[in-house]
Amino acid sequence: MIASDRISAFDVILPRPIPYKGQVLNQIAAYMLGQTRDICPNWLMDVPAPNVSIGKKCNPFRIEMVVRGNLVGHGWRTYQSGKRILCGAQMPDGLKENDYFPTPIITPSTKAEAGHDEDISPEEIIRQGLVSEKDWQILEKYTLQLFERGRTIAKSRNLILADTKYEFGKIGDDIFLMDEIHTPDSSRYFLADGFDERQKSGEKQQQLSKEFVREWLIANNFMGKEGQSVPEMTDDWIDTISKRYIDLYEKVIGAAFIPEKLSPEKTEEKIVQSLKKLGAIS
Repeated sequence: MIASDRISAFDVILPRPIPYKGQVLNQIAAYMLGQTRDICPNWLMDVPAPNVSIGKKCNPFRIEMVVRGNLVGHGWRTYQSGKRILCGAQMPDGLKENDYFPTPIITPSTKAEAGHDEDISPEEIIRQGLVSEKDWQILEKYTLQLFERGRTIAKSRNLILADTKYEFGKIGDDIFLMDEIHTPDSSRYFLADGFDERQKSGEKQQQLSKEFVREWLIANNFMGKEGQSVPEMTDDWIDTISKRYIDLYEKVIGAAFIPEKLSPEKTEEKIVQSLKKLGAIS
């Protein structure tokens, strides 16, 4: 798997790449997969190049396991509309944006082949045969344990993991964690310093996530709907997005980001060496 520098929002790939985004995502994911391997098996086998991962091919479940610890993003927009049930999960009255839920809630979505992913309840997932009841119980357990580990890691870095999503698949009868985890493309972090004070005063929370890109698009009248056009992405805006990704890497990992650009030839050489080491090719 090669993590490109492309960026998407509202299920639309935006027209300009973000420098080093692929390396940031790949290296955060590799770190987090290593930190959670004791909870459940995962697909990753090797990281031969900055933006390359090699791993097991799984048969994916056609759902995403979205888990929310705080009322933010899509959860907040749903709550603001007056609804108190999201994907079968109850959201209590009296919450403000970014407040903690009493306990984290799982709000799954379908993985659409085309178009937008859709909210779906666990009951509907099982009824449609997307996941068996037995496998759902395992997915639910893994999801909550992974989220708790993610929050613990974030807390050690003075961050709050507000929400995230996980993807799973099977090899035979065994369930594996797939894809990247706890990166700014799949997760939302708040800065812990001053969080409570900002909540009390109604001040906007300081986020580390891709949400600022979505907010910029919404402010410029784009939400991926028919007839809407992606606003112009200037050089300064591209540079800002890149720096925000690098900043999140350094805060989450707790180490300086070292930019590394390999030529296609060097990347291919490292991939071949890794495949030979893994016994995938001779």
